[in-house]
Amino acid sequence: MNLLDLVLALPLIGFLVLLLVPRAAESAIRALALGFSLVIFAASLGLAFGYETIRPGQQFVTDIVWVVSPNIHYHVSLDGLSLWLVILTTLLTPICILISWKSIQSRGKEFFAFLLLLEFGLTGVFAAHDLFLFYVFWEVSLVPMYFLIGIWGHDRRIYAAVKFFLYTFAASVLMLTAIIYVYNRAHTFNYSDILAMLASGRLEFTSSQQMCLFLAFFVAFAVKVPIFPLHTWLPDAHVEAPTAGSVMLASVMLKMGTYGLARFCLPMFPAAARACAPWIVVLAIVGILYGALVAMVQPNMKKLVAYSSVSHLGFVVLGIFSFTQIGMDGAVYQMLNHGISTGALFVLVGYLYERRHSLVIADYGGVAAAAPWLSTVFMITMLASIGLPTLNNFVGEFLVLQGSAQANFTWTVFASIGVILSACYMLWLYQRVFYGETPDEVRHRIFDLKPREWAAILPLIAMMVWMGMYSQSFLPAVRKTTARILEQTQVNVPIRVQAPVAPAEVVAHAR
Repeated sequence: MNLLDLVLALPLIGFLVLLLVPRAAESAIRALALGFSLVIFAASLGLAFGYETIRPGQQFVTDIVWVVSPNIHYHVSLDGLSLWLVILTTLLTPICILISWKSIQSRGKEFFAFLLLLEFGLTGVFAAHDLFLFYVFWEVSLVPMYFLIGIWGHDRRIYAAVKFFLYTFAASVLMLTAIIYVYNRAHTFNYSDILAMLASGRLEFTSSQQMCLFLAFFVAFAVKVPIFPLHTWLPDAHVEAPTAGSVMLASVMLKMGTYGLARFCLPMFPAAARACAPWIVVLAIVGILYGALVAMVQPNMKKLVAYSSVSHLGFVVLGIFSFTQIGMDGAVYQMLNHGISTGALFVLVGYLYERRHSLVIADYGGVAAAAPWLSTVFMITMLASIGLPTLNNFVGEFLVLQGSAQANFTWTVFASIGVILSACYMLWLYQRVFYGETPDEVRHRIFDLKPREWAAILPLIAMMVWMGMYSQSFLPAVRKTTARILEQTQVNVPIRVQAPVAPAEVVAHAR
């Protein structure tokens, strides 16, 4: 057993331990959940320190036969694409436990157990190197999120939970069908073996077969991202979910879709990915603009942040399907950025909701006078979200736009409008909530950050600054993996620079 196996096993062990604790021992349940999550995060940091950046390929590999026939393996590993997503998952889980410390008053045992089970499923998705195992973890992660929304959500929680489950489960059935077809042709679920067969010609798909398989995987991932117009489940899920559910959904679960696009769709079906890239990029850009415009008119804070996710994740899809090294690097980095900044936004919106018990923007105003530190932290998070230089989102968006400009400058022009619009709706939100006259309800109910709340939000603020100032802490590992993906797809966009013309040649040509 290596360190990755421990990081995978501990959330499941924590889930089972919490189920055995008496329901009346509420303090012990919270302490156990937080303790397990902190140990898991510490172990995941060991993965980062032990990861060899200069060595490409899979690390922390475990490959054990799970089922003999069909040939299914417990095969897990990490590379530069999955490493930071696993650490993002383990970082956010203790934060979600902290922000739910007082807000979850009923069935706390089940709530914290489901958070650990969700961590187990999400970590497994990013670590699985066997297609069938990947699908198992994919579906496992749906179950706890369904219950987190359906039990601890707001008034329309059942509707939102069922809609979330039906959208994602129905789309994933297409992916399962494609996985089974690939297995029948390759006689293995091993991802590396399938790529090796495709590269050597031992496994071939016709153009129509590759297109159908690509679309089956793509639809499952597109719903999860979500890509316009498959996004309609997301605002309902975010608005009705408890704060911890919104954080894990936005920060990690949505990355399952973009991770799948980069991990499976491009290397396994490169010709189909190249053929479909133009219309996928169009959908991504439409999502960027549509999400920003709809966010601008939202009266509900959570819905505004939810639509901002549709817009921001459009940049990730744009970077992936630019087929450029810098665009792919930016896409992966933007996955991490979005997880940090949008997760922090949902945490802060949750703080406001716990105080005022309203998500309606019009019910606020003048919060800066009642809670100056809360308004300061919200401002930093808001500026990170709109891409202020020196904060994290700026690096990811800049790399994506630079990569898309190398592929097609027109794409960059339209996508850049989304950056401007994001500043409009976030600054307007901040003005309406934190400035202006302070209503009596705000003055009497809104108070500043408490120590537990500081403990939850400070790591995210630190990460925004760190990722904005020292991106090379993360990008070298990412770059090795994205370069390998582009090599496998063989669709990298070359940069052609015309040689400068000597002045003498210009004069001669003029004569």
